[in-house]
Amino acid sequence: MSELSDKLLNAILMARQSVYAVSKATPTEELVGTGLPFRLFVKREDLGPIKAYKWRGAYNRMVHLDPEERSRGVVTASAGNHAQGVALAAKRLGIHAKIFMPLSTPLVKQEAVKRFGGDFVEIVLFGDSYSEAGDEAKKYSHDKGLTFVHPYDDLLVMGGQGTLADEAVMSGEGPFDVAYLQIGGGGMAAATAVWLKNQFPGIKVYGVEGVRQASMKAALERGEPYDIGPVDIFCDGTAVRKAGSLTFELCKEFLDEIVTVTNEEVCTAIQKLWESNRIIPETSGAMGVAAALKEAGKLAGKKVFTVISGANADFGKLRVITRSAHISGHKNYALRIDLPERPGSLLAILQQCFKGVSITEFQYGKTSSQIASPVIGVSLDDATFEKLKSSLDAAGVRWTDATRDPDVVFRVIPFEKDLLRFPTFLQVNFRERANGLREFMTACLGERDNLCYFNYFYTGETVGRALIGIESDSPELREDLHRRLTGTLKGVQTYTVLSGDVAKRLGC
Repeated sequence: MSELSDKLLNAILMARQSVYAVSKATPTEELVGTGLPFRLFVKREDLGPIKAYKWRGAYNRMVHLDPEERSRGVVTASAGNHAQGVALAAKRLGIHAKIFMPLSTPLVKQEAVKRFGGDFVEIVLFGDSYSEAGDEAKKYSHDKGLTFVHPYDDLLVMGGQGTLADEAVMSGEGPFDVAYLQIGGGGMAAATAVWLKNQFPGIKVYGVEGVRQASMKAALERGEPYDIGPVDIFCDGTAVRKAGSLTFELCKEFLDEIVTVTNEEVCTAIQKLWESNRIIPETSGAMGVAAALKEAGKLAGKKVFTVISGANADFGKLRVITRSAHISGHKNYALRIDLPERPGSLLAILQQCFKGVSITEFQYGKTSSQIASPVIGVSLDDATFEKLKSSLDAAGVRWTDATRDPDVVFRVIPFEKDLLRFPTFLQVNFRERANGLREFMTACLGERDNLCYFNYFYTGETVGRALIGIESDSPELREDLHRRLTGTLKGVQTYTVLSGDVAKRLGC
């Protein structure tokens, strides 16, 4: 143990008094029904007073300010959770706090800062990252002679954060064999690693970073912290460009390795947390779970510990999370398929190659009188995806992986109005079930009916919703289509033939 780690251990012990004056311990609980070959325990920091662990360090630092420092006020910078911790401490201790936050900070975190701090806080939005906001905050604190409350690179801050590890040890759920700890600047990871290794000498502790925000990994490889440049902010709570000096030394001493995770793996972890214990953390809060899932193959029979570090997610982000999750080994793909532009060609391929396949989205607009290129989204495990590709190849179907194509990601569905022959556009609701989309299309389309537009995306509801266009060769056939729709749309709960201005905009 180094002198620095001894100081941190003492800081954690001393922090107990200040921390528990604010809140009781949060639980350490096991995830249930995971189907994993190991037992996974999570520290529920999402249940703390600010729904994240950051209040621990902020309050412990500010309670140690001398009277003159308190009277002048403090400055800090944060992507969100540390700011809430400072706000909570500011109001409880009667200290004014000026808080610099990146422009990209979710509104839910900005509003929480105001709620916790009231008149004692002032928010300044600055820069596109924590680093830019932090630099401006440090400059302001220096110019005004105010105390800067660092979110991680401070022994008193780390001491407060380390109390969560103390609680995990005292929970009686240990000893743990392995721990996965997410890293932004490294304060929580360093303090938790120091405490866990002191209490459970045989434990392996891994730091966890996003693949495009791995500043601690870069520092350990170079031998010193440095600015790695712009970082991915999907996991905004850990989007730090440069590891701390103190945290670097401690992580170098106590972390066995750094594991990196993708945004998709984080989304999968969030879905696993929801399906097991009904937990919905923010993206950074699930990074430790993501790493454990990623390394499940080497964890058989072990007791694994990680931290749900926060739950202050922007509600609008949930749609992206659900779309990106790869639960149970399933991944989301979008295939662009080339088919002859004629009635029945698409339905034939669906029946031949996609039988039993979970279709999650459908994008198509007629842009050629010769070739149709619909995009079909599927959710499959690797083995089933390989079978689907082989089936398409065997059928002589030309296809490409369009999963990351910008027009697919942003759902841009072009179509040429001049190519549409007497179109009918329908807004339909059908029962969402296995093969439901294929059954709906079978019921909806006759031999002479041709799809000219289709927009569908699986939302997780029991009802599937789609906007479709069907073209006919003549006005008489279009009228016949309308008559047939009335009695033949099996599986459809409701449908509406679009008319008026809406139909005109769509090309009718």
